[in-house]
Amino acid sequence: MREILLAEDNPADVYLLREALLEHSVNCAVRVAADGKDVLAILSQEGWPGGTWPPALIILDLNLPLHDGIEILPRVRAMDQMTDVPVVVLTSSDSPRDRRVAHQLGATRYVRKPSSLQQFLDLGAVFKDLLAQSAGDSARDRKNLP
Repeated sequence: MREILLAEDNPADVYLLREALLEHSVNCAVRVAADGKDVLAILSQEGWPGGTWPPALIILDLNLPLHDGIEILPRVRAMDQMTDVPVVVLTSSDSPRDRRVAHQLGATRYVRKPSSLQQFLDLGAVFKDLLAQSAGDSARDRKNLP
């Protein structure tokens, strides 16, 4: 089963994101990291026992305790196995600087956290599309192997 790494410290947002995935029939296990230290442990595979590596999608909050998303994102992109993994920055920040820096560091998408339940649930469609695109890219890559 494909897995999603969700780097989010707010339990309410974790709940809403899980509901958004269910709402759009996204069939993936979700592994939650509540702070930047946990994210870095998972990325080093120390915290990913028994999981499918690499994750199919990373949802990254910028405002994590211990290590923030701006610190984590370049580490993700520096890993050979993670260059094609979609990373969605999901944050409360609407700062143009944060948006620009996240894209420069390799974020696939930058999404401001919604203010309504329906908008939160609609995010499931964004994640589903990214996972489908990622799976399509992987299938094409396998076909091109010698």
